[in-house]
Amino acid sequence: MPKLISKIDLSVAKKNAARCKQRGIILPTIRQQMFPDTIPDSIKQKIKPIGLWDINPLNLFRINWKNDITTGLFGQPNYLEIPSELSGVKARIIGLVGKYFPTGAHKVGAAYGCLAPRLVSGTFDPEIHKAVWPSTGNYCRGGAFDCALLACPAVAILPEEMSKERFDWLREIGSEVYATPGCESNVKEIYDKCDELRLDPANIILNQFDEFGNPFWHYHVTGNAIHEVYDLLKKPHSRFSGYVSATGSAGTIAAGDYLKKFFPLMKTTASEAFECPTLLNNGFGGHRIEGIGDKHVPWVHNVRNTDIVAAVRDEDCMRLLRLFNEPEGMEYLKQEGIETITVERMSLLGISSIANLLACIKQAKYFEYNEDDIIITVFTDSAEMYLSRLEELNTERGDYNSLQAALDREAALNCQSYDNFLELSYQDKKRIHNLKYYTWVEQQGKTYEEINLQWEPEYWYETFETNLDELDKAIEDFNAMQ
Repeated sequence: MPKLISKIDLSVAKKNAARCKQRGIILPTIRQQMFPDTIPDSIKQKIKPIGLWDINPLNLFRINWKNDITTGLFGQPNYLEIPSELSGVKARIIGLVGKYFPTGAHKVGAAYGCLAPRLVSGTFDPEIHKAVWPSTGNYCRGGAFDCALLACPAVAILPEEMSKERFDWLREIGSEVYATPGCESNVKEIYDKCDELRLDPANIILNQFDEFGNPFWHYHVTGNAIHEVYDLLKKPHSRFSGYVSATGSAGTIAAGDYLKKFFPLMKTTASEAFECPTLLNNGFGGHRIEGIGDKHVPWVHNVRNTDIVAAVRDEDCMRLLRLFNEPEGMEYLKQEGIETITVERMSLLGISSIANLLACIKQAKYFEYNEDDIIITVFTDSAEMYLSRLEELNTERGDYNSLQAALDREAALNCQSYDNFLELSYQDKKRIHNLKYYTWVEQQGKTYEEINLQWEPEYWYETFETNLDELDKAIEDFNAMQ
């Protein structure tokens, strides 16, 4: 089964540890990111005055869902509940909030789950290697930030049509940047650039689509945070009915694997763009839901544990981006009876977060959920990442007004239905799993034997469960070398 640490070069690991000591770098364990209250008090006091986005290695300990921005320390997981008055469904919809991670998005955690095992095992040498982060947006930002904290050279690869904010920030933080042709759907072009860079042995490709450190991190850290939020908000008759995650790199959706251990009747929904319905219909195309890589099935996706595919129209997401963030849209929602505090917090949802919200609404309507049903999703990043998109929409469509706000609410929220929504049968899941063959075995050098192993539940259980103690011990030993 896949191991996060498959080999160890002790001489390089010792050199990396000495390098970290020189720079005052301490690596957090995965359990400390799951439960930041276990971080030593001596470290907490040093963290407190540091800004969330500061390039300070102590911010490695802020790679978790529980950052309290008022105290500078940690509390409950950050979440937002969408009231029924806004969602239009009886079910309770709750999203973990990614804005309060360093970089403003949760991908910084997935990147840490990929880089940390290499540093502590000595299979990555910052004096020789560059960490290459192929991405459709936030993953390369997370990787570049982690590298800045860990004093490692970083290379970011992302499609040229991604938002201007991403490119500007990556260059400011000192990352080498490659813009590949196309939009977030053009993943093959990203792989082609990886193949080119791989010719130089100094480039270590940390591909989120086939790096098991990505779903491993979410399985443990995101899965635990969701479980904690459910326990915090549940009522006597509550049911954990659904978990919704965009497929993307299939990292975040792995939290569903963790949750099924405790809530076996829960249904995991994979949301994707209607304009590129890869899982729904073996489809292809381009779309505007930034951050969702598609046209293929990631190697790290445990398809057998995905119960539903919900395809969301990108136009609905863009309409709601304006409704939730333009002053006229916010004022309209207040006049419609939505509480001011809720309206003001809807900017916590970026474009893919809105797609997750709409997939939750589809699931609630399809299964006729009521007030006892709870659906939890992830609001991966905030509208702060897409301000240039709002400017572009205003240029393209004119100034926003209350009439447009009413139309957008009706079209994208009230009229949202369970069209392009598929409850997966066993054979549907097998069909989606089989799509991996064309990308990964034919093109990327994975083996026929392993793709068959991936269909078995034991493959995933061992991958996620048996690596935690080993990785945390390796991190502790690495810190002890300093």
